Amino acid sequence: MTIYARVLALLAAFILGGVALVAVVMLALPDRAGVATRPSAIGGPFRLLDQDGRAVTDADFKGKPFLVFFGFIYCPDICPTTLFEISEMLRRLGPDAEKTTVLFITVDPERDTPAKMKDYISSFHPRIFGLTGTAAEIEAVVKAYRVYAKKVPLAGGGYTIDHSAVIYLMDKNGQFVAPFNMKQTADAAAADLRRRL
Repeated sequence: MTIYARVLALLAAFILGGVALVAVVMLALPDRAGVATRPSAIGGPFRLLDQDGRAVTDADFKGKPFLVFFGFIYCPDICPTTLFEISEMLRRLGPDAEKTTVLFITVDPERDTPAKMKDYISSFHPRIFGLTGTAAEIEAVVKAYRVYAKKVPLAGGGYTIDHSAVIYLMDKNGQFVAPFNMKQTADAAAADLRRRL
């Protein structure tokens, strides 16, 4: 075998090895198209009571994008502040606010009855719905949305609840899109949500 033949054979083996290596790497990498089309692991079916005591499910809110926020009536600061900011954003949307809904789901079903929820959310925009339920129903929806919520005893008696403060943006099919950013002006937040309506 001439030197040229050996070089060509070595080059061919090198190229075939490189092609095989690329093929193995491509097969080992996750399928990006598959990742984008998989259902989100956040959210899911639920059955709760609204502020009027009516049974509602996740299906009642599908058909339009909606926001979900978890909290509780006795929350001293984060919940009322966030609900106020959401209300301001909804006011900036004007008539377009009818194209969305905000769900305020309690993490304190022991105290947050439908009647108390109705009184509490009456201070905020009418497109905000208060949802509560049994301890088991709330535990299931908290788990489905991967919410952190922990009862913390208070020194003088009673308790408060430490909880995460994520606002979940859900699409019209009830699939999680992304956390919704309320750390911006009400006008900017309204413009952001309007693009999704």
